[in-house]
Amino acid sequence: MKAIASSSIPKFKKRLKPKDAFDVQVFLESAGVARSVVQYRKSERVYAQGDAAASVMYIQNGGIKITVVNQVGKEAVVAMLGPGDFFGEGCLAGQQIRMGTATAIMPTAILVIEKKEMTRVLHAEHELSDRFMAYVLSRNIRIEEDLIDQLFNSSEKRLARTLLLLARYGKEPHPERTLPKVSQEMLAEMIGTTRSRVNFFMNRFKKLGFIRYNGALQVHSSLLSVVLHD
Repeated sequence: MKAIASSSIPKFKKRLKPKDAFDVQVFLESAGVARSVVQYRKSERVYAQGDAAASVMYIQNGGIKITVVNQVGKEAVVAMLGPGDFFGEGCLAGQQIRMGTATAIMPTAILVIEKKEMTRVLHAEHELSDRFMAYVLSRNIRIEEDLIDQLFNSSEKRLARTLLLLARYGKEPHPERTLPKVSQEMLAEMIGTTRSRVNFFMNRFKKLGFIRYNGALQVHSSLLSVVLHD
C-alpha cells in the first residue's frame, strides 16, 4: 500500500452525463479537501470487518469488493464497486466499526477522507452534498433490488443481472464491457448458488453469444434479455 498525502427487475437505462455535470473527483482533488490518495495492489485489504470506521472513501480507479463473514466463518460478497463509487460512508451515520471487509480486486487508487472533514465539506459544498445524497439513495435502491432479486428470481437471472452490474451497464454512457477477472466461486457467493450452477449458466451464456472469454470476460448488452425474460 502506498499513500501520498494530499421492482425485481432492475431498470437498466443508459444515462448520459451532461458535459457540464458536476465532477466529484475533480472537486475532491482541487477544492482544498483534506484527503490522502492511497494506492492498493490487487488482493490488498483496504479495511477489515470490525475495524474502526473513521473515514469515507472514493474510488478513483480500479475496483473493490466488500465481503462479510458470519460467526461460523462463511464469507459472502455483498458488493462490487468501481470508479466513481463511495464506500465506508456508514461512519457518517454513526457506524463505529466496519461491517464488512473491503479488498482491491485490481490495482486501485482511493481518495480517503476523514469523517470530520467529509462532514464539513458536505455542509459547505451543496453540489457535492447533492451528488453524495443521490449516490447514497441510489445505493439503497440497489440493495433493495438485490434483496428482491435474491428472493424471487432464478439463479440464472441473478447471474445475468450481476454480470451486467459488474459491467456497469446503465450506470455509464459507455459500460465497461470487459470485466476484471472474477472467479466463478466469487460469482456463486454473490448470487447465492453453487459454482457448478454458475459454470453451467456461464457456458450457456457463452454459447448464446451473451458473453465472451478472450483472456478476460466480455459482457454484451444482449445478456439483458435474460433479465427481462419472464
